[in-house]
Amino acid sequence: MPKLKKQSLLNYVYRFFDIIVLFFIVFDFGYDHADNYTSPHVFWLIALSILLLAFNTLKLFIYKYKNNKRVAIVNIAIISLLLVTSILVSLTHINNDYHFILQKIKPILELGLILYFLLRLLVLVRYIYEVYFNPAIVFVGSFLILAILGAFLLMLPSATLNGITFTNALFTATSAVCVTGLAVLDTSHDFTVIGQSIILVLIQLGGLGILTFTSFFAFFFRGSSSFKEGLNTKDFIAQDGLKDVFRAALNVVIFTMSLELIGALFIYFSIQGNSVIQDKLFFSIFHSISAFCNAGFSILPSGLFEESIRFNYGFQWVIMMLIIFGGLGHNIIFNFYKKIKVSLFEIFERDAVHKRIPIITLNTKIVIYTTSILLFVGWVFFFISEYNNTMLEHTTIIGKLTNAAFNSVSPRTAGFNVIDYSNMTIPSLLFVIFLMWIGASPASTGGGIKTSTFALATLNIIATAKGKSRIEIFGKRFSAESTSRAFAILCISLIVIGFSIMALLIFEPKDTPLLTAAFECFSAYSTVGLSLNFTPTLTEPSKYVIILVMFIGRIGMLNLMIGLLRQINHQFYEYPKENILIN
Repeated sequence: MPKLKKQSLLNYVYRFFDIIVLFFIVFDFGYDHADNYTSPHVFWLIALSILLLAFNTLKLFIYKYKNNKRVAIVNIAIISLLLVTSILVSLTHINNDYHFILQKIKPILELGLILYFLLRLLVLVRYIYEVYFNPAIVFVGSFLILAILGAFLLMLPSATLNGITFTNALFTATSAVCVTGLAVLDTSHDFTVIGQSIILVLIQLGGLGILTFTSFFAFFFRGSSSFKEGLNTKDFIAQDGLKDVFRAALNVVIFTMSLELIGALFIYFSIQGNSVIQDKLFFSIFHSISAFCNAGFSILPSGLFEESIRFNYGFQWVIMMLIIFGGLGHNIIFNFYKKIKVSLFEIFERDAVHKRIPIITLNTKIVIYTTSILLFVGWVFFFISEYNNTMLEHTTIIGKLTNAAFNSVSPRTAGFNVIDYSNMTIPSLLFVIFLMWIGASPASTGGGIKTSTFALATLNIIATAKGKSRIEIFGKRFSAESTSRAFAILCISLIVIGFSIMALLIFEPKDTPLLTAAFECFSAYSTVGLSLNFTPTLTEPSKYVIILVMFIGRIGMLNLMIGLLRQINHQFYEYPKENILIN
């Protein structure tokens, strides 16, 4: 048989194995049957793992291209490692009954199948955006598919304790993918560990974007990728050029995983004395990822307002640092890293000749200055406005300062609560809405109109008041395109939020306070997740309104409009110019 025909036949077998693995995973985790732990079930797991190993080994020898061989080698390495681990675990329990041994190796084999299927799923996504060329639509589509897939996974019987409707599953999945944190169900009580793990995976994929992960694996497997993939990925990770776009995606994933791991370790050691938290390792991993991705999900019944964690100020500072790093974005962190590296090079290599060019970009300066001002002003404002209100239970000055700092950091799209926001004063709630609307920074895990947009709009107002025709700061000039885009984002955000508030007031009871509805819509659009205890009481139509607002807030309405309406500019004419009256 010719080699090409063999490869074509192997591709069909590959897809067949993918379907078998998918059904096995769904049956294994989705249905909590007692026979899942019987010996025949584990034997099937072993048989499927061995078949996958044999098939990938065959593929290694038949496939012609080096890239395909590399994928096969990675698959072989993963499956071999899990089989070897299973053998070692079996040998350590050799004196026990074989049923006991099989139950010990079952989780190891299940982990291997899940990892294998995720890699195959990312390959499928990669193929889709190779075929369909429209970066904005692919970007939006990836979030939509992920939300729908997550909803169906959350509807599996083993994901919840008492079942879940499609609307609530879609709401939860969209909130996780859009890293919002609004919840119609109690994440700690209504979802099992499997359900919480599904939410956690959705948060991670939604926070960084499935395209970033796909590009990471593409670079990892192949060392390079296509021009189309570069165009799809560069916008999401805010990379100007195509030259290093996939290495940048690689750096983003590694940086994120590393910071989340460090955060999990700090959280783990900060809760050692807490007897309420049973599984401290899972708690640490969950909250580290949720904090860095600015998701706001918690597996505590009352969130971080839980009495056992409310006064753990060390834990709260770890959460705050993760939120700030996630909200700044990788571009800012990498820019500072480059500055530090060059500074060290100048110290130790004084004789080296190099160009003295500015390393800290204008974007970094704008983001850092705006973020610092907002955090400091928020800190002072909440310390004053809530001192004799929600801070009364904190008896020490350290506790009050920490509480004020957390209230300043969390509304910047994180959504964790260490107080009951329904007890806040009206001025404080209005300031929280203002902070939620601004949100985090571009190319970060947070939402909102973004700090750079707010800064640019503010600078434009000042420049216009001074009679200047352009915005200048730090010896640089903003482009007209940046100014136009900033005001488009501002207008779209207010239009979407305004219509959503109107919709909630229509669908909810007549006695619903305007401030409560407005707070919910600003929180949803900016993917914050804070609520005045309103989310669990939403009617069915209102849930779909919030789902849509969360989705639009995460993907950006302007991105969708650009993807649908953008045309190549070939205008070789110009109409006469005329001014209109604007007061």
